[in-house]
Amino acid sequence: MSSSANDTWTGSGQDIRLEAVSKIWGGHRAVDNLSIDIPAGTFTVLLGPSGCGKSTTLRMIAGLESVDQGRILIGGRDITHLPAAERGLSMVFQSYALFPHLSVAENIVFGLKVRRVGRTERDEKLARVAGLLGLSELLERKPGQLSGGQQQRVALGRAIIAERPVCLMDEPLSNLDAKLRHEMRVEIRALQKKLGFTMVYVTHDQVEAITMADQVVLLNAGHLEQAADPRELYRRPATPFAARFIGVPPMNVLPGAALADIDPGLSPHSVGLRPEALVPTDNGPLKARVTSLEYLGADMLIDCETAGAGFTMRLPGDREVAPGSEIRLGFAAQDLHVFDGQSGRRRDDLAEETGRRMAG
Repeated sequence: MSSSANDTWTGSGQDIRLEAVSKIWGGHRAVDNLSIDIPAGTFTVLLGPSGCGKSTTLRMIAGLESVDQGRILIGGRDITHLPAAERGLSMVFQSYALFPHLSVAENIVFGLKVRRVGRTERDEKLARVAGLLGLSELLERKPGQLSGGQQQRVALGRAIIAERPVCLMDEPLSNLDAKLRHEMRVEIRALQKKLGFTMVYVTHDQVEAITMADQVVLLNAGHLEQAADPRELYRRPATPFAARFIGVPPMNVLPGAALADIDPGLSPHSVGLRPEALVPTDNGPLKARVTSLEYLGADMLIDCETAGAGFTMRLPGDREVAPGSEIRLGFAAQDLHVFDGQSGRRRDDLAEETGRRMAG
């Protein structure tokens, strides 16, 4: 028996839309009025700290958690209340969830056997997927005989062999060491591009997010902070939370009073400056005192204090800076970010006005 229409992958992904979706547990809104659009065939990462609602959001898309308010559409079809098995998607979990008593081949084709896909078709799909993931020589082994990276490939193989237009991944690399995580990031991204399915990927790791995603959906306490491509998220963070969450070290967010010498009007607001944007200069507008430094070889991180707030700058490792010294720092006008003192939202108009004052 061949696979049903819902099981047949068309060779491209489907778009996903969340419309004012909420999940409420005991009066607590784990996900609150979340609306996002995930274009077909793209790689979207749900990013945020523990407890922000990213895994809950993924599980609602998967049908593993109910939706209390709002609706979810996949390919224009309302799947809000459909059982997980009828949503036409596949999922890879953090634990891999492999059957230890089955071989690699049996693990990969397990779902096809459950759906009674014919033996010939199963074998053809297994050969293609195993070749794609470099598992052809491992098909007879059991999961316990594999490395962590190989087990992850088996979990991926089981997900993609179903040829579904949507694939969901929940922290799939968290059990791997740093080197394997890097290798698997590259492999997963290449696989998604090659096959064209829509990927929704949960992580708390900003490096995974910005190196893999077409779109990053940044969540905070169940709310959407910003949805943008990685470059936009880095260059134009919408809120102080987004500014601090992306970047290593994160953006400095200081009281506007720290730049009162340039623009007294900034005092009721917050200003953002990335560590790499700050440069010591004799007539710089930002006055600070060096509190400590961390030498990293090629560069160093220098902790400073101004207007009662601490911040960090990054300088080449050969610069001489003494703890306790008073310094002045400059920056390019385009590197200044301003956040409204009441709403917390980005204010490009204020940043541009301050930039004109700097130029004048």
